Amino acid sequence: MVDGLGSALGEPLFERAAIIGVGLIGSSLARVIRRKGLAREIVAFDASSKVRARLRDIAIADHVAETAAAAVEGADLVVLCAPVGAMGEIAEEIGPRLMAGATVSDVGSVKASIVAAVAPHLPASVTFIPAHPVAGTEESGPDSGFATLFLNRWTILTPPEGADPKAVARLAAFWKGAGANVETMAAAHHDLVLAITSHVPHLIAYNIVGTAADLEEVTQSEVIKFSAGGFRDFTRIAASDPIMWRDIFLNNREAVLEMLGRFNEDLTALQRMIRRGDGEGLQSLFTHTRAIRRSIIDQGQETAAPDFGRRTKDDG
Repeated sequence: MVDGLGSALGEPLFERAAIIGVGLIGSSLARVIRRKGLAREIVAFDASSKVRARLRDIAIADHVAETAAAAVEGADLVVLCAPVGAMGEIAEEIGPRLMAGATVSDVGSVKASIVAAVAPHLPASVTFIPAHPVAGTEESGPDSGFATLFLNRWTILTPPEGADPKAVARLAAFWKGAGANVETMAAAHHDLVLAITSHVPHLIAYNIVGTAADLEEVTQSEVIKFSAGGFRDFTRIAASDPIMWRDIFLNNREAVLEMLGRFNEDLTALQRMIRRGDGEGLQSLFTHTRAIRRSIIDQGQETAAPDFGRRTKDDG
């Protein structure tokens, strides 16, 4: 049983799940829904006709719809897996076609702006529960997904005030059935937490890779040839979907700018230590940050393996 609400390969939690947008997260979701029996039927839609054609080939959904509106008809679970910037337009399209009693959710890395963009277009007869599975790789597209992507990762739910507690519990059970740990918090708090744990690190990665590429004294071939582990780690992050991350930064700008301000202050302090030859201060800082890394591994959110504990291919 999954919290008494349903079971893997038993009675499904939802009858018909509609996935709107089928990249890494959407395709992984379709795979785990089928593997764990979390919904009786899966309907998928993607704005790209090439992706829709590919979805028919790989058959990870029972049906592939030609429009988002058609995909949500009769669905008691709708998950928006499109880029953050497209959420409002999609919500406007699907709003009139949503089934009464349906749960509408998403997987966006930003929450407050999605609530503002989506909620006004949804009828009062549905329950909107924003969500964010904190999982991913640098890969994208329908072939990049795998059923174990969410295993032992965190999914954050940000239900608005007054959300149906039964619907929230059902969605939490759904994500637990997919293998995730579930946490609930306010949308604004989520955006602040993710700004420092995800958004700013990605921004720094994009920036440092760009800086290396622009160095006139060092050729691009040398940057590639002599990349040490640290730089390779940055390039992995900087290989993430550019459209998705453009939308994240534009839609979480206040929290990102706040965290960047804090980061710049700390970076200035680090520069001062190096300039003054403060070895004791540097060692103290590095010892503290090393402990943080070990804590992440100890909690199972990472491994010491060189693949960062992530897989890019399905295990069947």
